[in-house]
Amino acid sequence: MADGAMTQSAQARAEAARAKAYATPLEDFQVHDLEHFTSDTLWPWFERLRNEDPVHYTADSEYGPYWSLTRYTDIVAADGDNHRLSSSSVHGGITLFLPPETATAADFSEDRTSFISQDPPRHDDQRRAVSPIFSTPALAELEPLIRSRAAAILDELPIGETFDFVDKVAIELTSQMLATLFDFPFEERRVLPRFSDMLLSGPVSDPAEMMARQAEMYMILGKFVPLWNDRSGNRTGRDLISLLANNPATDGGNDPQRYFNNIILLIVAGSDTTRHSITGGLLALNQHPAEYEKLRKDPALLESAVPEFIRWQSPVAYMRRTALEDVEFGGKTIRKGEKVAMWYVSGNRDETAIERANEFIVDRARPRQHAAFGFGIHRCLGQRLAEMQLKVVWEEMLKRFPLIEVVGEPVRLRSNFVKGYEQLPVRIPG
Repeated sequence: MADGAMTQSAQARAEAARAKAYATPLEDFQVHDLEHFTSDTLWPWFERLRNEDPVHYTADSEYGPYWSLTRYTDIVAADGDNHRLSSSSVHGGITLFLPPETATAADFSEDRTSFISQDPPRHDDQRRAVSPIFSTPALAELEPLIRSRAAAILDELPIGETFDFVDKVAIELTSQMLATLFDFPFEERRVLPRFSDMLLSGPVSDPAEMMARQAEMYMILGKFVPLWNDRSGNRTGRDLISLLANNPATDGGNDPQRYFNNIILLIVAGSDTTRHSITGGLLALNQHPAEYEKLRKDPALLESAVPEFIRWQSPVAYMRRTALEDVEFGGKTIRKGEKVAMWYVSGNRDETAIERANEFIVDRARPRQHAAFGFGIHRCLGQRLAEMQLKVVWEEMLKRFPLIEVVGEPVRLRSNFVKGYEQLPVRIPG
């Protein structure tokens, strides 16, 4: 990377984190600590768990007690076991977060939640309602549009000046695609990734700031009410809102909360994998200049480089499940009712399952052997769309720019659920 001092600073942080991780008793581990994610110092904590205690119990945290699965094979097994490990909101949903004190049982009813927080058969019916937009023919139609938009975005970038790659490229590309998928007002597209960031960012201590954030989120969601009203009854519509508004599994009936929760899911899912993997891929290439040179010389390597970007970034750090009965992993018993975090970010660096897992390799032999999209019935619905967007934007970048230099420290999203970026200063050499 261009800034040597920045590299030294990152190296010093990594060394301090490793010393701390190996000096801390396992029973005191708090791998979910936001500081690990905002400083990119999570790696030695998970490394130690994989090696010494891969099925780990955290007895006390701000989220209550929970189990951590940190090895790839355990994560695959747990993610595929939807009969014994539930993602339903009734049992707590997909995150470790505790519900607000004002929440009621009705707020977590399966009648109201999005399909990612449901078990079969409700999950299957709702997921099926929106799947047509991610079909092979639909993606083939979208690709020329993605390419033309990526080209227009890249052609506007300044040469020889420092700019924020997250703002100018990653957010702009994904907000345009989200607006298209929803048929959302194009001029207001930027509120969509903003909603995702506000939802996922950790709590703030200032009550006034928290209230302002919630008010803005409600305002953004409110924009989807007239869109739902306009498209209800139009069964020929092919956008996500039309698909949601005209299917009994997703239309919300007399309670629009189900519709809103599916909108929230699709905003987050449609934004974050692509957005943060575009940025994470550029950062990784700058940190591994030999791999960047390899890709410049042979852009066809994007076929393997794109899934490697996603594996390396692991934009979704974990998913939570709740045991419906006693379940054994690694010789330990997870009791009925206990919650389990499947740490994808750790499984993707598991050298017992993935060869040279701690190396970034753009021509990796088996690049799609990773946990970033999940497994089983909840495997990411938009996986192929995300990969296509990444491939197209990188093809267009490599055509135009021999090099995009990272020239400062990234600002990371304040979240331990989505591993992403708020800013990345870069420069395209003249």
